[in-house]
Amino acid sequence: MREQVIVLGGGVIGLAVAFELAGRGHEVTVLEANRCGGQASGAAAGMLAPYSENGEGPDDFFHLCRSSLALYPRWQHEVKLASGCTFEYTESGSLYVGYHEADELAMAERMAWQNEWGAEVSILSGQELREREPRIHPEARSALYCPVESHLYAPDYVVALEEGCRQRGVRIIDELGMLRVESWQNELVVSAGAGQRFEADRLVISTGAWSGQYAEAFGLNLPVYPIRGQICAYEQPTRAVHHMVFSSQGYVVAKDNGTLVSGASEDVAGFDTSVTEKGIERLIRWNKRLFPYLEDVQPFHRWAGLRPATQDGYPLIGKLKGARQVIWATGHYRNGILLSPVTAKLVADLIDESVEEDMLKAFAPERFT
Repeated sequence: MREQVIVLGGGVIGLAVAFELAGRGHEVTVLEANRCGGQASGAAAGMLAPYSENGEGPDDFFHLCRSSLALYPRWQHEVKLASGCTFEYTESGSLYVGYHEADELAMAERMAWQNEWGAEVSILSGQELREREPRIHPEARSALYCPVESHLYAPDYVVALEEGCRQRGVRIIDELGMLRVESWQNELVVSAGAGQRFEADRLVISTGAWSGQYAEAFGLNLPVYPIRGQICAYEQPTRAVHHMVFSSQGYVVAKDNGTLVSGASEDVAGFDTSVTEKGIERLIRWNKRLFPYLEDVQPFHRWAGLRPATQDGYPLIGKLKGARQVIWATGHYRNGILLSPVTAKLVADLIDESVEEDMLKAFAPERFT
């Protein structure tokens, strides 16, 4: 059944949801207060690495991330085909580097449970490691190698998603200023700062770090907080790094456009997106511990974005109890790029009533209320 859907928020999650819904025949309008893809989406390093970024165990969040990684080969092809745009999608694999014997013990524990879930992980040391990354620091003792992880170039991906939405007939209206949910219990009405009113059958809220401002309207406790993530990039005329390389202090990833992206320094600064010397210097200092050739190289670009973190680290995905026409898809923290395909699919399945809602219990929007 074709429905009219408003997607509140034009970041990567909102655009991905709109893209999927339009592909299923729904009439979709995206409303964005500022510019589409302007915060965490465009600032991300674009890593699709659920194994490298989860060392604790196979919890519900890990399974969500892993499911999304599995969707990416087909998803990225669909976005490129619909939009006519291209963006880098590289199945590079990853290395998680350790410097001490204790690191190797932790690696063995991670390898044991991650290989049960398709990671194909192995531990590389000595010559094996240096064959993979010749310029790695000589003090690097070993690394956990995961061949199934990927990355993409986030700014181009977000542009392609937006164009793919337009090509599928999505109406995108941005720079609207303050957006308010005027009514949602009987009819759905959203108003914008200049007095515009928008009505629909369904409302999807994907407003990232700003989601907390809608808590009072829906009578919810929504602990979604902006976390500033600072990133820098080096110019790399020749590719000196071949994988996504992680450590306990951050990561570096080489892009096809000749840059080496490093991140992320995180801090709580409200909605301030300014770049700080302290934040970037922490990255620069640690990068030299990964790759000594960066000792005499300075980043040519520095930037920051706001990441929507929830109190328990899980996103909010699901229908609102008592108002089934309202669906939440927000709070993805530093995994918005990775989780965009699976979130889009789940939201569309909820609207099409083709998914068991108990599957999403861990991500229920009311769980803090």
